[in-house]
Amino acid sequence: MIEERYELAVERIHAIKEEQTVAQSFQDYFWKMSDFVMMIDELRQCICDGRYYALECSALKEWNLRLYKDIFPENYKESYANPAWAAERLGDGYGQALSFLYTELRGAIVYTFEKKTEYLDILYELLIEIYNQFEAEETPDIKSIKETIYWYASDYCDVFAADRVLEQIDPQQDFAVELIKHSSPEDLRYLYFFGEYISENEWKTAKHLAELPEETIQKMADVYTEGYRIGFVNTGKDLSKKSVVNIRYVLGFERVVKKAVENFEKMGLKATVYRAPVSVLTRRQHLKIGYYGGIPNKQYEYDHKDDQGLFLDKQFVERKLEVMKTTFEQNRELAAGFAGPACIEMFGEKPFVPVQNPQAIRLSDKQEKLSLMYDSRSGEITNTYIRGDERSFTIIAYPAPEIGSRYEEIFDEIIKINTLDAKIYEKVQQTLIDALDKGSCVRILGQNGNKTDLTVQLHKLDDPEKETIFENCVADVNIPVGEVFTSPVLEGTSGVLHVSRVYLNELQYKDLELTFENGMIADYTCKNFERDLENKEYIRDNVLHRHPTLPLGEFAIGTNTTAYVAAKKYGIEEKLPILIAEKMGPHFAVGDTCYSWSEDIKVYNPDGKEIIARDNSVSLLRKEDVSKAYFHCHTDITIPYEELKSIAVLSEDGTETVLLENGRFVLPGTEILNEPLKNRHK
Repeated sequence: MIEERYELAVERIHAIKEEQTVAQSFQDYFWKMSDFVMMIDELRQCICDGRYYALECSALKEWNLRLYKDIFPENYKESYANPAWAAERLGDGYGQALSFLYTELRGAIVYTFEKKTEYLDILYELLIEIYNQFEAEETPDIKSIKETIYWYASDYCDVFAADRVLEQIDPQQDFAVELIKHSSPEDLRYLYFFGEYISENEWKTAKHLAELPEETIQKMADVYTEGYRIGFVNTGKDLSKKSVVNIRYVLGFERVVKKAVENFEKMGLKATVYRAPVSVLTRRQHLKIGYYGGIPNKQYEYDHKDDQGLFLDKQFVERKLEVMKTTFEQNRELAAGFAGPACIEMFGEKPFVPVQNPQAIRLSDKQEKLSLMYDSRSGEITNTYIRGDERSFTIIAYPAPEIGSRYEEIFDEIIKINTLDAKIYEKVQQTLIDALDKGSCVRILGQNGNKTDLTVQLHKLDDPEKETIFENCVADVNIPVGEVFTSPVLEGTSGVLHVSRVYLNELQYKDLELTFENGMIADYTCKNFERDLENKEYIRDNVLHRHPTLPLGEFAIGTNTTAYVAAKKYGIEEKLPILIAEKMGPHFAVGDTCYSWSEDIKVYNPDGKEIIARDNSVSLLRKEDVSKAYFHCHTDITIPYEELKSIAVLSEDGTETVLLENGRFVLPGTEILNEPLKNRHK
């Protein structure tokens, strides 16, 4: 039946090119949609009969460009994928809805590679239904088009959303895992078998890894998987109860991931590797959660991040939550075996500053509240079946070739940074923690144009012999080594946090400034755009994630001066991921604490002391109403050493202990951290 539906749909869409039954202003749009579907059908036939996998590399690259070129930046201005162009050509309202339809239809590319014919049926039937409405004598009312889109979302979220849950927890969903297991560094054509866009970054990454010695690849995989294992050990969680690990990465790293899959299997964990979602029914704004390839056009992704605004209402949210809960319930045992994600990130691409497209769909105030409600309740459902106090994670990052002409050097330097001796850092960081534990608060001051003046309130220790405030981070869940961190007391935490330039979740911010009152964001601004309103909307959407405010969930001091010097040496400071950047100075996370969903699990430092600062007054609300306790975001913001005047610990008796001054560690016992800084100009 699925195949029959497919044949009927393709036949009908093919006929569109022979018809002139819609108004002339819409004819070109539907012809282009027909052309796109015919191209996908050609691809499908090529895949199904095996011809695609026998193609030479040049032919595979040609196919890849053909599939994605319509949204390349140079073509985007006159593409129906661009809401502004679509609105200009098709009219306001129609343009946004039909631009959404084309964007959703582009998911057919990856569904074809995954041989999800039912998904193709669903998309093609949506196109036909909307086309039929335009065949009427009068142009259909925009409400009728939106209603069709609404019922598409409502009717089929039980397919898309349910499958999304299974992809995370069920190793039998093995499309990507099988490709990885059978990939070969001698034949990089496999990159084109995923269906993702393959840019120079992915190709050159795979090529570089193919040239590295086997022992280097094994070392990279071992650091990654061992960090994951140690994360369970350090938090006292039982890894032996788990059976599934989710690997998230950027294409090109298959040689390392292949070894990692083997390592995890030795731990008793089977890997799931699911694709970053392409449908509005499963993706979260423009964020990439899962594996993915090159991003053909980040502006295109940003323009469509709020497409659910076409249909989002309370009824849809309730339906999607019910689908999610039912799927978890039906797969309770699989969910209980899920250990958490292990992520390999890529960095080094040119920082992206989006243009605010006035024709892009935006959520209404009511829809924003519904979106936040969904995040909260979906988090609760997930935590019911995949308990936060039983799962862990790890993250490691490597540079993309786009980082510059010295890519190979930088890559080797990052391998070195990711494998630094944790024991040395453990001792020095304990010295910092001993001083911090004697304080009631910490004051951070900026310099050289940095306007930071922030006082962070610390938890009080009842038993200093057995308790501590800061965690000694020694390269487990967050690789590389190099930070001490805590969950601050919100009450009394006030002041200004400022950084001249920072890159958060693939977006760049200039002169980002957050003002805190009693640990909560009271005001915010940046200088990305000329109008202050646009700057505030930018931060509200992408840092606050549409919450009216967020707490300061983490305060940390980064100690990895080796990483800092490497960044300066190669001029890549702005291109580093937060994973490394947070180790290169003091950093502050807005949103949930580092212990969210597992605050009641006792955590100990290597010296045996219990870290008691796992909660704040917001996270404690979980005991009354869990929906008020979590924000489902955690964004780190780092002040670089050269913008740092001082970090001082203030005690209740008025004693001040300076930890860093003018970007250097001055606390006795921490001087070794300055050695890389001294050697910087040699």
